[in-house]
Amino acid sequence: MIDLRRKSQAGAEVFTSAMNDIMFFLMLFFIIISTLLNPNMIKVNLPNSQNSQAVHKKEINITINEKKQYFVNNQEVKFEEIEPALKSEVDKNKDAVIVLRIDKSLNIQELVNVLSIGSKLNVKMTIATTK
Repeated sequence: MIDLRRKSQAGAEVFTSAMNDIMFFLMLFFIIISTLLNPNMIKVNLPNSQNSQAVHKKEINITINEKKQYFVNNQEVKFEEIEPALKSEVDKNKDAVIVLRIDKSLNIQELVNVLSIGSKLNVKMTIATTK
């Protein structure tokens, strides 16, 4: 008599060799996305400060990079256009705080020029620094 039964039972297997690749790509994706978390900021080398505090109100950013390009809320403007752009932003939100993000390689006159515009508009301004 011939034995027609199977000699061994096939067990359920889960192949996880591709799981390493999937995890690597997910990790890479999240690292790239986390660096783009705040894409609205313009890269500037800020001056250092020993004491600092966070601003928790609505912010209006004025940025001056090392090439002396001016930005109001990440939109490039000429120096002559800062005052009208700033005035329109302040009119939208009266309680906003203007945060000056000025590259540390620039001279103090660039800071004074922007501060005088803020003084003329009678707005609160603060300087962004790194700790």
